[in-house]
Amino acid sequence: MQVFDLAKSTLRELNQALHNVQNGSNETAWEVLNPKGSHAVAAGVDAPINVDVRGSVGYYCGGMNSEATITVHGSAGPGVGENMMSGSIIVKGDASQYAGATGKGGLLVIEGNASSRCGISMKGIDIVVHGNIGHMSAFMAQSGHLVVLGDAGDALGDSIYEAKLFVRGNVKSLGADCIKKEMRPEHIAKLKDLLERAGVKDVKPEEFTRYGSARTLYNFNIDNADAY
Repeated sequence: MQVFDLAKSTLRELNQALHNVQNGSNETAWEVLNPKGSHAVAAGVDAPINVDVRGSVGYYCGGMNSEATITVHGSAGPGVGENMMSGSIIVKGDASQYAGATGKGGLLVIEGNASSRCGISMKGIDIVVHGNIGHMSAFMAQSGHLVVLGDAGDALGDSIYEAKLFVRGNVKSLGADCIKKEMRPEHIAKLKDLLERAGVKDVKPEEFTRYGSARTLYNFNIDNADAY
């Protein structure tokens, strides 16, 4: 295992070392000590490696992640997993605003709560939140899945496109063009898979409600003017 202590080395040195890892390398297990809220920890990793961050991180941890499995043994600041492409990020604590923003792929798991704008403009990423999420989550979400075991705040799915939202708890309010939708067998199967991958036990897919786009904002229609 490669151990990197940010009390002794710089963040730039850490990220450069991670960027230097090539496919096929034996340096597949990394441990980061003393992150102390550092920003952009393990950002831009582009190799199938495991990175364990022992503590909480600041902005954009795991941003642009490709292939790596990054585990934060603490909480994460704004933008964790922002624009991630593949791989997985697991946050053992809570996450701040816009977790998984613009993510194009991979799996982001937040074992605590997520703040506002979780999954904003998501473009294919799958996000599973064990706790609650804040207001304006999945705003303009284009594709992918957002799974919430707890409650959702105001304006869930505002101006949503084709992302699929699954909420087990209560939704304070739905955003423009977001509606409750039928839970079909294919959604049950997908949700079951996501829950298993996110380490969720003793929770059934049938306990969730699906939300998605009513598709009234795709093209302007005077009859839908009040929804804009």
